[in-house]
Amino acid sequence: MTSWFRSYWGEEDIWFYCEVDDEGWVARQIELQGPHRHPIAAASSAEWEAAFQAGSSGRYEAAYGFTAERPVTEWEGHDPQPLTRAEFQAVWAEARRALTAGHSGTPSSTTP
Repeated sequence: MTSWFRSYWGEEDIWFYCEVDDEGWVARQIELQGPHRHPIAAASSAEWEAAFQAGSSGRYEAAYGFTAERPVTEWEGHDPQPLTRAEFQAVWAEARRALTAGHSGTPSSTTP
């Protein structure tokens, strides 16, 4: 079952917003940094995989970042705060708009 949460990493002043599957793997991940919550990543593991298969994963990562490489069950020191799908989706859409505006010619998606 898919779930959504956000978690704060104080060392870098970053909010992580994650959509995870029932095994804890991140399907989509947003990173917002600083007091103004500037989007620095809004990545989809499915989109990254498609970009990798097409030989353009570097371009995708430059535009949208990447998702966690470990399941959230292995993360240390994070305090997940549950979100609804709608809450996550609103932040996803806004982050993707901001990141896409800065990287023309890069694929955009608001759904996984």
